[in-house]
Amino acid sequence: MKKTKVGIIFGGKSAEHEVSLQSAKNIVDAIDKEKYDVTLIGIDKEGKWHLNDQSSYLLNSENPKLIALNKSDDNVAIVPGSATNQLIHVENAVSLEQLDVIFPIVHGTLGEDGSLQGMLRMANLPFVGPSVLGSSVCMDKDIAKRLLNAAGIKVAKGITVKRPNKDKVNFEDAKELLGTPMFIKPANQGSSVGVSKVKNEEEFYAALHAAFQYDHKVVIEENIVGREIECAVLGNDDPIASIPGEILPNTEFYSYESKYIDEKGAELAIPAELTEEQVRMVQTTAVEAFKALECEGLARVDFFLTENGELYINEINTLPGFTKISMYPKLWEISGIPYSELISRLIDLALERSENDAKLKNTVWE
Repeated sequence: MKKTKVGIIFGGKSAEHEVSLQSAKNIVDAIDKEKYDVTLIGIDKEGKWHLNDQSSYLLNSENPKLIALNKSDDNVAIVPGSATNQLIHVENAVSLEQLDVIFPIVHGTLGEDGSLQGMLRMANLPFVGPSVLGSSVCMDKDIAKRLLNAAGIKVAKGITVKRPNKDKVNFEDAKELLGTPMFIKPANQGSSVGVSKVKNEEEFYAALHAAFQYDHKVVIEENIVGREIECAVLGNDDPIASIPGEILPNTEFYSYESKYIDEKGAELAIPAELTEEQVRMVQTTAVEAFKALECEGLARVDFFLTENGELYINEINTLPGFTKISMYPKLWEISGIPYSELISRLIDLALERSENDAKLKNTVWE
């Protein structure tokens, strides 16, 4: 049987670079080597693309705090517009072996915000996960909340502040509208990067300053008191939802370190202790949100479930972590889809979408 050639692109320039390295390692370890030939392309923090060998692509691979990309001497570049030979060696412009599909596991900005997806589309390379629109919409917490509101799906009340207006935002006004504590977040970051929980005026302005270091737009949100429920979604036109799980943080909130570095930072309860009615509500809302935000392939939908049974969406992550303590693959494993099969399904969904896209006309005159 001819193997499918899969390019795994990982790393990147975002603050989630190290998380991406962990995710790539887990995908490489779990992918079915009988079905797939894997090519590794690591993006360093300066944005250079490196063709990596599977035996040496990571440094300190077992230490999440010290893990690093082992840069190679073989840099590659992508060639837009070509039906074949989309990737070339920079030194001599010789083409890489043709790849059938890309698994882009580049978290954060320039990876899951539509930038990389647009480049792959221009290069005619099928890829795992949502396309340009779904990726960019979900990455921007402000835009995602507006669309979810329009779809009748509950989200936390909030204020959006852009950099030119950052000195005009006032703690007392925010407190009157949202109460305290409140959360301050970069609009276009994931994995709790740059997120602060604030209770007073001093913390408020410090958190604004911290958030603006990561983005030109910041979201200030009310604190929703509730259980942190997560649900994984898989599919294209007819997506399905996993069994819901629950995050039980051992810290004040589910921080970057709790998610990816400290295995004791939170407990994952899978399945979550929910009634059958609550499970249906979470799964139905997860799929509705997935469709409302034009997602394809995969997404993890994060909720707050309040004491009175109200369900609020916190965010939708279109390239969720695939580390050994990540919720997305764990939810599907408990739902009956093992890690290796999950990767295969995601690749199949990418190829299915590419085949459907190829049927669209690109000319008016026959």
